[in-house]
Amino acid sequence: MWLIVGLGNPGERYARTRHNIGFRSVETLAERHGLTFRQQRANSQLAEGIIHGQRVVLVKPQTYMNLSGQAVSALRNWYKIDPARELLVIYDDLDLPFARVRIRERGSAGTHNGMRSIVAQLGTTEFPRLRIGIGQPPGKMDAADYVLSRFTPEEEAVLPDVLARVADAVEVVLRDGLITAMNRYNPL
Repeated sequence: MWLIVGLGNPGERYARTRHNIGFRSVETLAERHGLTFRQQRANSQLAEGIIHGQRVVLVKPQTYMNLSGQAVSALRNWYKIDPARELLVIYDDLDLPFARVRIRERGSAGTHNGMRSIVAQLGTTEFPRLRIGIGQPPGKMDAADYVLSRFTPEEEAVLPDVLARVADAVEVVLRDGLITAMNRYNPL
């Protein structure tokens, strides 16, 4: 079974912000496979189902970004998963150019507060993650303000293709494994 967690902040105020691209990614995946977020557990919205023969639980933590680890840790315990083999976290990354996708088996949390919370709560960096580039803030704009800002109209026009590519990448992880997905979707 796979726990696929899209990071974001709950509420309409944050729905279309850069920081919520993780939420939008799991929503795209759910829509593609006819799954709906109708369950609540561990302060998260869940959509359960089967994708490419794998049981999946798509997750949108409702803890706000900086406390994402509380929800992920509780769900790990509830479903009794091994994070190194059955967890995939999808989130925004300031250090990647807009629309770039990068998959990793493990790694540090970097400057991302949601990932810092997950690493702290799980007590490990040994879990797969899919990062989606949102680019750097323009000029001297504060990073916190930037991640909570909306995409430009030009970026929003490209976003459906980006979200489809993320969903494709998750499907490859489920069907063919993490290494195959990394080889196919990570830029050289």
